[in-house]
Amino acid sequence: MPIKQSNFLSATYTGPTGPQGATGPQGPSSMPDGTAAAPGLPFADNTATGFYRPAANTLGFVTASVERMRIDSSGNVTGATISSPVLTTPNLTFGTWTTATRPASPASYRTGFNTDLNTFEIYDGTYWRLAPAGPGQLNTQRAIFGYGYTGSYVSLTNLVSAAGVVAADTTGVGAARYLLAAAGYGTDKAIFGYGYNGSTNVSMTNLVTNQGVVGSDVTGVGTARRGLAAASYGTDKAIFGYGVAASVVSLTNLVTNQGVVGSDVTGVGTARTELAATGYGTDKAIFGYGENAGGAVVSMTNLVTNQGVVGTDVTGVGTTRKTLAAAGYGTDKAIFGYGNSGSVASMTNLVTNQGVVGSDVTGVGTARYQLAAAGYGTDKAIFGYGYNNITGTHFSMTNLVSNTGVVATDTTGVGTARRGLAAAGFSLTA
Repeated sequence: MPIKQSNFLSATYTGPTGPQGATGPQGPSSMPDGTAAAPGLPFADNTATGFYRPAANTLGFVTASVERMRIDSSGNVTGATISSPVLTTPNLTFGTWTTATRPASPASYRTGFNTDLNTFEIYDGTYWRLAPAGPGQLNTQRAIFGYGYTGSYVSLTNLVSAAGVVAADTTGVGAARYLLAAAGYGTDKAIFGYGYNGSTNVSMTNLVTNQGVVGSDVTGVGTARRGLAAASYGTDKAIFGYGVAASVVSLTNLVTNQGVVGSDVTGVGTARTELAATGYGTDKAIFGYGENAGGAVVSMTNLVTNQGVVGTDVTGVGTTRKTLAAAGYGTDKAIFGYGNSGSVASMTNLVTNQGVVGSDVTGVGTARYQLAAAGYGTDKAIFGYGYNNITGTHFSMTNLVSNTGVVATDTTGVGTARRGLAAAGFSLTA
């Protein structure tokens, strides 16, 4: 019978399995250390990318023949750059500790969250420094009060710890004077400037290191004047503004991140004296209140951009007053406090991170004026010292401000009582 072709082609046949081939040579049980230029374990199609051993118990990651990241024997990761949105929560987890339980011998750039300070910190190889979280100078840990008047003009400072504790007097720090101003610069240092020495207004500054050491006098930096204010801006620079020279002035002097004071810039808002200033909004500043050339006490602010440009007057922001103080808090907000409005005031005005000044909050500590204020502890502030002309009392007193802008009760007996002093934040280490 004939065979149909379709049936033949559809049939399946399986033959016997052939003999097994010879076993190949065994691969290496380890790889060479290699270098960044020639990784010990490269990829076949990309030999400039792979892994190598730069030191004992250490793994290096290489791309394009350059080490990009390293994991050491303690599990510390260095050299890594993380760009959003490559990693998202919860893929990256940091360690947590208190100031007392920080790693004892960390690798450089070790990062973790300090629960005492409520912020991230980074080890730079010598010190623990705060991870950036806002304006450089609103990120400072410590503060310094300096100079003033006690019945005589004084040259003394008081350092403030990261916990808001004021230290004993340090005397002999530059020329004695009062009605000066101070601000942070360079992210972790500070500068005192100008003032009145009992016989004349001075054009003088003193730089403060990130350890709180005050430098010698630097003279001839802009128009000599008193009753001015100063603030940080641009994360690492500062600005002095306004005051009274031969007359009440409208001028500023910018300070570089090296502490060098620039020449006068005139015509920046209404001329006035005995005002206050502070940073806000991560990199900007605000001048507020004061007394104008006609002797009127004003309710007025001027915002400063992160380039140091002073804006036009904004009027009607809280009760008119002069000789008040201001500081940043909460990493991006600010607070004006106390002063003299015709009577000695106990009041504050909070400033949003957009530079909008809030209404008066009254009854916040002992009423006084010619006090000073600064940020401390990353996100808090402190008002200190001052005067009450009704009682003739110089105060040795501070009021701490929480990171939500709440002013605490008086703390008395903190250094020599005085008025007309200045204050600034400094140091990224606790």
